[in-house]
Amino acid sequence: MIAILGASGYVGLKFTEVFSNRDLKFCGLSRTEVDYSDASVLRDWMRIERPRFLINAAGYTGKPNVDACEHNKAECLMGNAVLPGRIRDVCEDLGVPWGHVSSGCTYSGRRPDGGGWLETDSPNFSFRSPPCSFYSGTKALGEEVLDGASDCYVWRLRIPFNHENSPRNYLCKLLNYDRLLEAENSVSHIDEFVGACLDCFEKGVEYGTYNVTNPGAITTRQITDWMLEEGLTDKKFDFFEDEESFMEEAASTPRSNCVLNSSKLESAGIMLRPVEEAVRSSLREMKLSSSTVGV
Repeated sequence: MIAILGASGYVGLKFTEVFSNRDLKFCGLSRTEVDYSDASVLRDWMRIERPRFLINAAGYTGKPNVDACEHNKAECLMGNAVLPGRIRDVCEDLGVPWGHVSSGCTYSGRRPDGGGWLETDSPNFSFRSPPCSFYSGTKALGEEVLDGASDCYVWRLRIPFNHENSPRNYLCKLLNYDRLLEAENSVSHIDEFVGACLDCFEKGVEYGTYNVTNPGAITTRQITDWMLEEGLTDKKFDFFEDEESFMEEAASTPRSNCVLNSSKLESAGIMLRPVEEAVRSSLREMKLSSSTVGV
């Protein structure tokens, strides 16, 4: 049995969906069922249930966006930095391998050589390298807490998307926001992300940190242009003049816009579709879903 912490959240629910489709035995936990933030409670539960692997999909992102983390710092710090350390202690005590869903939001831009950030690069959008959002700072601390952890995967998710109607889906956000910021980013098809995480464990991939993003980078305008090309919308997209105007008018904390290098994952034999293919395919599925509603 595989244990999934944070199973009621956006990422956790996707894990349960993929596991069900693969006919894998799992147990999805929410904190209302088992308070896994308490190490003793988690340890007792694991001793009884004896999972062969554990996935931590729990964390604090803030709703509707990371600005909320600036006003809920204690909860954000607990979910993103303290909790991973407690899970590490329990898993190492009991000898249970596990995986932690992290984020690529601890970087900004590209590497000085123009490439995407590698897993071995130090974050440049963190408390140790400000300015950063409080959310990004806590995610970087969470990875520091797991440095040197045994039998542990750290999977970096970056701006999840797919074809489904969800407020967490990046493509839905672009359709719904009044104004957009032009930026270049790596992104993760959420279904492919979850599949890749599971493949790491099932294929016995070496433990460590992995950028789990669709290969390549993409800009906001590229996606909105494709939305128009695919006939998903006829909306006239409005963009902020620059990041400074975005910060003045729409945000209370800086945003991480960055490009990650996913070649380490590919070298391990786990492939995600190129970013353009994955995004365009999702847009076509979104159009198909919208056209069949009410039919």
